[in-house]
This record gives sequence, structure tokens and C-alpha cells, in this order.
Amino acid sequence: MRHILITGGAGFIGSHLIRLMVNKYPEYSIVNLDKLTYAGNLSNLKDIENKKNYTFIKGDICDFELVRSIFSEMNIDGVMHLAAESHVDRSIKDPFSFAQTNVMGTLSLLQAAKLAWENNFENKLFYHVSTDEVYGSLNDSISLFKETSRYEPHSPYSASKAASDHFVRAYHDTYGLPIIISNCSNNYGSYQFPEKLIPLLINNIRHNQPLPVYGKGENIRDWLYVEDHAAAIDLIFHKGKVGETYNIGGFNEWRNIDLVKLIVKIVDRELGREDGSSEKLITYVTDRAGHDLRYAIDSTKLQTELGWSPSVQFEDGLTKTVRWYLSNQEWLDSVTSGDYRRYYDEMYRQS
Repeated sequence: MRHILITGGAGFIGSHLIRLMVNKYPEYSIVNLDKLTYAGNLSNLKDIENKKNYTFIKGDICDFELVRSIFSEMNIDGVMHLAAESHVDRSIKDPFSFAQTNVMGTLSLLQAAKLAWENNFENKLFYHVSTDEVYGSLNDSISLFKETSRYEPHSPYSASKAASDHFVRAYHDTYGLPIIISNCSNNYGSYQFPEKLIPLLINNIRHNQPLPVYGKGENIRDWLYVEDHAAAIDLIFHKGKVGETYNIGGFNEWRNIDLVKLIVKIVDRELGREDGSSEKLITYVTDRAGHDLRYAIDSTKLQTELGWSPSVQFEDGLTKTVRWYLSNQEWLDSVTSGDYRRYYDEMYRQS
């Protein structure tokens, strides 16, 4: 039996990972620690919240004493660390909160794991989930980010994630803590907070609101279906080599403007509108400060060593994603209005 702590499990990627782990491993004890910031939403996990092998704890990873008590009382032997502030635009406006959560929160977890496990690291693992943004922007001399690529973060968000990656490796090198890091490309799918590009566009097309595109829309991103990412994390956690880094990407690059037009086409079709009629909503806005031109991940190591590959073709995954948001408008409206926050704030005040 494993006792696994998953941080940030009420968020977008975290909720998909929680669902996978709880359903796939009924013999495991899965503990979800989430602060329930704006991006954390327990309604993402309604379908598994009463499972016997699942426990939710509302708390902050920066609360070191709380984290230590969880390791002790829940007999934690594995960590899947996803909790993070993750929106680049927010990091530009408030870099302090990103440093606090992403750096100090990670350090809190690392130290708690070290103290709990230091007499016996056998069958223990601290798995840190990171981002391709730590590598900076690709240029003509580099075709894809590899695990050995140099770190060149350009935003407060990516700088905070780079720092947390370095702390994770430092705990391995200094104390022998068994760690693995993965760096992923842009995720898409259900339950993503609608400040992110794809759900934002879907919701705005639905309401005939402007579709903001930074600069000329020429920035390129590699897109990964969130369920494929969760499956990769599961595989790496169980089969990956301690001390290693694995890149998880979709081999699926799109210019932002081309992605916007594809989403317009799919949403218009699903809403019964004239094909492409919502392109008139596209609005070019001032480019983001420090906006990296291109990210793309080389997942060859993960494919050759562990046998993982993306299972969902992009247009199929995007169509599934559009249909999910259009079929779950109550969830979408609750998130965009903030009602979901008021519900959980009141629930925890009463408890």
C-alpha cells in the first residue's frame, strides 16, 4: 500500500491526476492537499470525493508544521507536487506570491520529506511537476527543449519554477532525497480555469465577446492533452529513474492565431453557427512583457525509456474539450462568476 500526497489536487492538472490515481489504485491512500486559491475547485472532484482511498486536506504548502504533520500522521511515502501559482500574467503583476508559493512552498515540502524519510529513503519518492517555461524561448539553433537544455526563465512565473526545480535537485544532491522532475508543455482539457487561453476563448465565443490575441498571434506553443499528461505522471512515478528529469510534450506545435481560428471553427460548429463567423471577435492586444516566442518539448527520452506517447490527436482532443465546456456551462458560469469560491468559503467557515 502506498500513501501518496498530491499537492494542488483541486486544480486543473491536479484534479485529473487525483481522479486517475484514486480510480486506478484503490489499494493506495491518496491525500489531496490544496489551499483552494482561486484556481482550486473541489467541484472538479465531485465524482471521487467519497472514495474510501481519498482524503482532502485544505491547507497551504507553505505551512511547514501542517505539512510535517501530514507526513507523520498520514504515513506519506510518496509526493506528487503540483501545487503552484501558474498564470504568467498574474506573476507579472504579483511576483511575490509566486516566489512564496512556488519556491518557499516547494522548500517546505522538501524539508518535510527529508525529515520524515531521512532514516530510510527506500521506496520513497518526491516527484516535482514543472514546466517547459523554465527553458526560456527556443531559437533557430535549438529545435526542441531537451532535459539537458539550459535554464533561461524570462517571467516571474518561470523564474519561480526554475528556482523550485533547482531546490528539488539540491535536496537530491545534498541529502540524497529520492526525487524525479518532469517538465511539461501547455496542457488543455476539461476543468481548466477560464483565464487560460483555450477555455477563455471557448467562453468568449459562446458569449460573443472579444477574443484577445497577444501581439500578432505568432507565438508558438506545444499542446498536451491533460489526460495524457496525468498518464505520463503516473508512469514516471512508478517506473522513472530516481534523480532523473523527464520532458512531457505533445509534439504538437501551433501558432496562437492558428489555434484561435481552429477553436472558432469548432465552437461555431458545435453551436450551430456559420463556420468561422466568430473570427470577427478576434482582437489583437499589446503583447505580454517578456513573452517567449516558442516552446516545444522533446519527449524522446520518456518515449524510449518508459514507452509513453500521447494518445489523443490534437483536433480530437480539442473537440472533446470544446464539447465538455459547452456541456458544463453551469461549472463554467460558476467559475467565471466566482460563485464556486463563495460556496467553499462558506462551507469551511461553518466547519
